[in-house]
Amino acid sequence: MPHRSPPDHPLRHDSNAPTPEAAAQAWLSQAISRIEADYQRSADTHLIPLPLPVLAEAGIDLYLKDESTHPTGSLKHRLARSLFLYALCNGWVHAGSTIVEASSGSTAVSEAYFARLLGLPFVAVMARSTSPEKIAQITFYGGRCELVDTAAEVYARAQAIADATGGHYMDQFTYAERATDWRGNNNIAQSMFSQMAHERHPVPRWVVVGAGTGGTSATIGRFLRYQRHATQLCVPDPVGSVFGAYHRSGDRTLKGAGSRIEGIGRPRVEASFVRSVVDRMLEVADVDSVAAMRELSALLGRKVGPSTGTNLVGMLTLAAEMRARGEQGSILSLLCDAGERYLPSYHDAAWVQAQLGDCSEAQARIRAALR
Repeated sequence: MPHRSPPDHPLRHDSNAPTPEAAAQAWLSQAISRIEADYQRSADTHLIPLPLPVLAEAGIDLYLKDESTHPTGSLKHRLARSLFLYALCNGWVHAGSTIVEASSGSTAVSEAYFARLLGLPFVAVMARSTSPEKIAQITFYGGRCELVDTAAEVYARAQAIADATGGHYMDQFTYAERATDWRGNNNIAQSMFSQMAHERHPVPRWVVVGAGTGGTSATIGRFLRYQRHATQLCVPDPVGSVFGAYHRSGDRTLKGAGSRIEGIGRPRVEASFVRSVVDRMLEVADVDSVAAMRELSALLGRKVGPSTGTNLVGMLTLAAEMRARGEQGSILSLLCDAGERYLPSYHDAAWVQAQLGDCSEAQARIRAALR
């Protein structure tokens, strides 16, 4: 009679099956490999010189690093990648973990992209005022949006969802400043200075960058000191944000109304905003940010977002001061995201008039400064 193997017993141990620890390690290795492969598929973003003849004749050159060309369309793509790698390597994210973030939109869009890359569920908690285009992008990447009435509510709601699902709250506002290697290793500061190497003034007099989490300003500010550059860091801050008052006072308990310029400014002092690396803060009126956004969009022949307008106001303010003192040099900032995300809001004249007021006088001033 032929030999027949006994049927597998349901409780019999398979010596070839991986242990739970080995399976978790294999998943972690694959997750990091997927993020690194995605990075290798992405080229660096462009550095755009602004065609401003009057300033150029005075020896002052302005540049924008175009972060809108990332796969998810904004500067926050870099942050999301860093936050995921930081959480993975800390052992906070596992197979099946629900990823939760408190975000005004762009970070959530980018995190939804990376969550889908790893096959993880994603929930974004954001204010109801967030642009519908950003909400649609999060949904496109498979994420779910939880809307709250004010920006101050996002933190507790995000933590509550993470607790209820057994997931992980990414908490960009705490971890943005530490998730990126500020010494170099392909961070945004290193990229900016490498691209400036062959320009007329390769080491900028100023770098101008707005702050939402504060992670980008912390990375750039630390990099400037580490590389011993004479460059100074300026953060233009929208009205309603507490960062400017915190920079002056050092009082971490400050609270504010919050910013009406999406993506930058906060109603509270965030842990990732490192006051000591910022050389100067500039308060920028909302109408000035929108006016600069409009004028820059016309100059470039493409729409930009409102936080890029805030950056431009800071650049023009510093350029005017340099010109008055007879100084020469370059000023470098970021084109944070594309304006198509804001067509029904900041790029809609009726919406701006109703929400922020008349921008015509501010626009005339910005146009004069550019020309």
